[in-house]
Amino acid sequence: MGSTSDKVKGNANELAGKIKKGVGGATDDPALENEGRAQESRGKAQQVKGDVKDSLKRGIDRA
Repeated sequence: MGSTSDKVKGNANELAGKIKKGVGGATDDPALENEGRAQESRGKAQQVKGDVKDSLKRGIDRA
């Protein structure tokens, strides 16, 4: 998977997680809220993975 698709999927997961977290909080559903937090964290990690891939590619291109 390329860095761009990692970033796009990360953004999507982060957004979905925020929505779940908000809905869980609004409906007093701690399980959904926690699921949202976890998904949001996975999304952030995917974005970091994409950033690392970009950095590595830039480093290889310079060599």
